Amino acid sequence: MAHPYTRLPARSFWRTAVAEPAPQDIADLWSPKFPIRQDDPVVTAGSCFARHIGPALLAEGMHWYDAELPPPGLTPADHDQRGYRRFSFRTGNIYTAAALRQWIAWALDEEKPPEDWWTSEKGLIDPYRPALQPDGFTSQEEALAARSVTLAAIRAALTKARVLVFTLGLTEAWWDTRHNTVLPMCPGTVGGTFDPARHVLRNHTVAEVSDDLSATLDMARSVNSGLQTLLTVSPVPLTATATGRHALVATTHSKSVLRAAAGQLADAYDHVDYFPSYEIITGFPYRAMFYGPNLRTVTPDGVDFVMRHFFAGTSGRPSDERQFRDGPAAAPAPVNHGGEEQWCDDAVLDYYGPGAVPPAR
Repeated sequence: MAHPYTRLPARSFWRTAVAEPAPQDIADLWSPKFPIRQDDPVVTAGSCFARHIGPALLAEGMHWYDAELPPPGLTPADHDQRGYRRFSFRTGNIYTAAALRQWIAWALDEEKPPEDWWTSEKGLIDPYRPALQPDGFTSQEEALAARSVTLAAIRAALTKARVLVFTLGLTEAWWDTRHNTVLPMCPGTVGGTFDPARHVLRNHTVAEVSDDLSATLDMARSVNSGLQTLLTVSPVPLTATATGRHALVATTHSKSVLRAAAGQLADAYDHVDYFPSYEIITGFPYRAMFYGPNLRTVTPDGVDFVMRHFFAGTSGRPSDERQFRDGPAAAPAPVNHGGEEQWCDDAVLDYYGPGAVPPAR
């Protein structure tokens, strides 16, 4: 008597899907739930790995929608320093679902952001994107105006987009209990002063991540009922953990929580899908071949390999694996003088490890 396994395709069996093909030939990792056409406006946000998606879409001739373009007169290096052309709006890295929910709630006037600023020798710093103004703000008025531009860009992006691509990075987050807000970085690292009575660590659970994402997407679809969301999980490990666990154990825990939450939402909603960038880089068939010597930085070949799987899915055609074996695709690369670490705000935490010299602030 026939049973369901007799009708499954080759990709459903470990031997034929994973063990027998060469790692570069593993295919059909993603069957898109909804089409992403060439002219569909795609909005990107998330952790530092998400920084690669927008330029790759542009290089493929697709429509990456950047709602907060840099002002005239800035050089490409200035763009990098000030966080332009990384994501579809200038929030900097958004590592957690809670932070995405917060930014969208502010942009859609569901909540009001606190008018609270950190001070430094260079000027005022926005605590919610502390690495994006290298010279600081000269006044509260200037800081508020800059934040207002970004909130307007988020509103525009959500209204115009057909697809939101969000890359989840972390479950650990520092909360400001005075304002009940989530911070992108622990105060005292890239700016500000740590106050143990005010700043507390929260390590979000699957339920909390899922609730934050669900609330975020409900808000976003209230202004754009046709918005569809593609979730991914960053393959970049934690630079450091404040949980007391070993960094490897903490990374596995964090990524497992994010992967579970993303998968649950993709299974629950027709307008949510999951793209396996995490599995493509971290899966053991690839034997860490896509990481740099620090086992954290994803190499350009790794990024290229991920994006080729993405474009194979969106086009419905097999990916060109020979192109990978013969060398990375000749796509325009974004300006980057410092590798992945240049874009990851949390990379600064490595300077606080044993034997390291913290950077001057």
